[in-house]
Amino acid sequence: MADTLFALPPGVDFPAELVAGLMQRMDGQPPEALARVTLIVNTQRMRRRVVECLQTRGALLLPRILLVTEVAALADLTLPRPISPLRRRLQLSVLLDRLLATGTTHFPRTALYDLSDSLAALMEEMQGEGVTPDRIAGLDVANHSAHWARMQAFLGIVSEVLAGEAADAEAVLRQAVTSVGESWTHAPPLHPVILAGSTGSRGTTALLMQVLAGLPNGAVVLPGFDFDLPAEVWDSMDDALTAEDHPQYRYRKLMDLLGRDRSTIQPWTAVAAPAADRNRLISLSLRPAPITDQWLSEGPRLPDLIAATQGLTLLEAPSERTEALAIALILREAAETGTRAALVTPDRNLTRRVTAALDRWGIRPDDSAGRPLALSAPGRLMRQVAALFGQKLTGDALLAILKHPLAFSGPGRGPHLILTREFELHLRRHGPAFPTADSIRDWAGKQRLDRAEDWARIVSETLCGHEAMRRMPLADFVTLHLSLTQALARGFAETGAGGLWDKAAGEEAAKALAELQAEADAGGEMSPLDYMGVFQGVLQRHEVRETESVHPGIMIWGTLEARVQGADLVILGGLNDGIWPSQPPPDPWLNRAMRKEAGLLLPGRRIGLSAHDYQQAVAARRVVLSRSKRGAEAETVPSRWLNRLVNLMAGLPERNGPEALKAMQARGDHWLHMATAFDSAPEIPPATRPSPVPPLEARPKRLSVTEIKTLIRDPFAIYARHVLKLKPLDPLRPEPDPRLRGVVLHEILELFLRQGGGDREALMAIAKTVISAKVAWPLARTIWLSRIAKAADAFLAFSASTGGVPVLVEEKGAVQVSGLDFTLTGKPDRIDRLEDGRLLLIDYKTGEPPTPKQQQHFDKQLLLLAAMAEEGAFKGLDAEEVARVVYVGLKAQLKTQEVTLDPGQVAEVWADFARLIAAYARPDQGYTARRALESVRDASDYDHLSRFGEWDLTADPVPEDLA
Repeated sequence: MADTLFALPPGVDFPAELVAGLMQRMDGQPPEALARVTLIVNTQRMRRRVVECLQTRGALLLPRILLVTEVAALADLTLPRPISPLRRRLQLSVLLDRLLATGTTHFPRTALYDLSDSLAALMEEMQGEGVTPDRIAGLDVANHSAHWARMQAFLGIVSEVLAGEAADAEAVLRQAVTSVGESWTHAPPLHPVILAGSTGSRGTTALLMQVLAGLPNGAVVLPGFDFDLPAEVWDSMDDALTAEDHPQYRYRKLMDLLGRDRSTIQPWTAVAAPAADRNRLISLSLRPAPITDQWLSEGPRLPDLIAATQGLTLLEAPSERTEALAIALILREAAETGTRAALVTPDRNLTRRVTAALDRWGIRPDDSAGRPLALSAPGRLMRQVAALFGQKLTGDALLAILKHPLAFSGPGRGPHLILTREFELHLRRHGPAFPTADSIRDWAGKQRLDRAEDWARIVSETLCGHEAMRRMPLADFVTLHLSLTQALARGFAETGAGGLWDKAAGEEAAKALAELQAEADAGGEMSPLDYMGVFQGVLQRHEVRETESVHPGIMIWGTLEARVQGADLVILGGLNDGIWPSQPPPDPWLNRAMRKEAGLLLPGRRIGLSAHDYQQAVAARRVVLSRSKRGAEAETVPSRWLNRLVNLMAGLPERNGPEALKAMQARGDHWLHMATAFDSAPEIPPATRPSPVPPLEARPKRLSVTEIKTLIRDPFAIYARHVLKLKPLDPLRPEPDPRLRGVVLHEILELFLRQGGGDREALMAIAKTVISAKVAWPLARTIWLSRIAKAADAFLAFSASTGGVPVLVEEKGAVQVSGLDFTLTGKPDRIDRLEDGRLLLIDYKTGEPPTPKQQQHFDKQLLLLAAMAEEGAFKGLDAEEVARVVYVGLKAQLKTQEVTLDPGQVAEVWADFARLIAAYARPDQGYTARRALESVRDASDYDHLSRFGEWDLTADPVPEDLA
């Protein structure tokens, strides 16, 4: 081969054309000549695709196909075994742990593994680019902030500590390439050696390309080379700081390394790009920023843009959901018509949405990325167990684990699910907020359910008591973690691990745990929080590829896979800035100037590679450019490449650019209209304001005085609770809310009064005892105790000034409404007997006491209790006249709301109440939703049942006879 540098234009099926060019060069040679060819590619997926393309040509002796990482096989080299990437990261985490302990950096401890991962990546990059630690140490940081000087010193320490360790894989690969190059200098290969599909963006790969380009039988085939790029643009890309983000800069840098001119790059085959005119348009739109003025001079020389963009569709969706659904509809049509279609995007959230949408029609795309192990069933269970270390066990965390499909996945899962359901109801109703082994065993001991005590033993042994964990060796963490997770998955079985290690996800999880166990000795000691970060990082390094059936013609590719694949229809999804291209990851070790001076890759390299991926993908025969105008929280910004394309076309009216742009948008709008129509529901008239009229026999015959306020303000809530028997579930994670505060306060005062009262010390002693027993949150305990301490003196003064003696505390009573089948119940907080023999009723409030007007119309609790007292409803207390009722607001400052009762006032209140109950005893009386709530913003437990929101408070109630 006289020429050694070749390329293929953007848009061609690179593996297919690579094979076609190879077969052209083998034409006329014996069959074994192909077997003597060595083909070097950069990914396993491309190797498989090349083999597929060769097999379509019939029976052949296949060439030797190697990955770049297998280049040592070319010279039969014996190389040192590289260190495990995980082991290197664990070693670095130990050094970073010591750095964080000094307090000289602002790095968060939660990012320990992420920091070690980025530091390991930096070391691998230095070895791949041939940058020695001495070069980093020699950087002049006098004009940089103190942070970079500290990082420079730390990198020097890291290099010294790891000097005797095994080399990273990148260093070993560079050594292999160097050795192969030296051996070929003395004895060049006798048969063709071809490197194909790489852009030479990494130093080691570029070095190998340099070696092959200098061999008489060597060849380099570049993907996506822009043959339309003018020479002056090529010549202008001599500064990495301004040209690094251009898609063709990699090749300019490679040619400089090889000492070759651009003209030495020859087409590998004579195949034309599928959309050559479009390629010219895209090439012009991607010109480096300093020379975009060429749009004015070169734009008018472009071909007619309507024809050039005939296969181009622009889809700008109003939301991420609509974008995903529109893409899914496009892929669905492709599946129906037999079109090979691929979604190309770096946005994994978008791919998950599209996959979920395609599942509606039973289409499962071939996703090249698989699924992160951390999101698989074994990964989630292991993460949930690891999250218990060093943390107090909460009810929601416990139930999330118990409901995991792999928990108790051995024999006896049925009893486990029943016990979990019953235990959840108990936790919601009775707590505790932080379950313990004793509370779980106590509950199980009172149950009559099958295997309850065995279940409680397993749950308490595996999930309880981990909050006291402190720093310990990583190996101990892994052993304990594995033991607990297997025991939980095993459940009632004596041995095994249930379904934890089953299927592809389980096998990958077992592989990840085995790797972590093997390298755990390098991790040193760490805290439970550090272990959680390390374990999460380990899981993120693994992906699960289920061997389930996928659609052969519908693919989802990352940008790397798209470089070496071909499809009839390509959808470029997520074309928003920050996604494509993504923002360069923050580099805590070296800033941009230091990287340039050291000879490392600049952050713009990632953008340049993404731009090259975009330039190749957009050159396919049919392309959809897709983005969402709004993300989850804010408006989005179009990708810079899409912005450039739109602006360029809009500014070329003489080439029909605006018309072509409108045609592209119209084709996209077609799919958006379909997505909107597909996702739209039939119009349903809004619900009316309900006022159900249940049969008389189903209506409540017994209510408490506190529920009378609800009956007046929101009758529908009484209907839902007492007729439908619907009671709202308590929250899964209880909080120190006003309801609990009221319960605690009433218990404190009840105990204080039952023991005969006392001084401030006695009151505070009871408060401490009750709060310690009832309130599980340290902060809430402190705040509530402080509030009681502030109000204690005022309460004691009030209690002493009532002019009476407590005769009843927290005792239940009931009274029948004369002439009606209805009983009113109540439990007054306190009743005092005054000196004149009359009664004083007191009710404690943790909030604001109701005003007299509120008491008159709505908050009738104390007035009704007064009526009950005058009716003799309370055991041990004769029917006597009530003189006063007092609401006592117990905040930091005590506030009272007292009502002196006039003669006959209580009887009037009782008569009003009897009329209210009589009204709800009428067959036509409905229970109206939100009849008289104090504020429109007040929430009801049953708003969703009454469909509040479809109607408002101006709507008339519509009775519904349920008899």
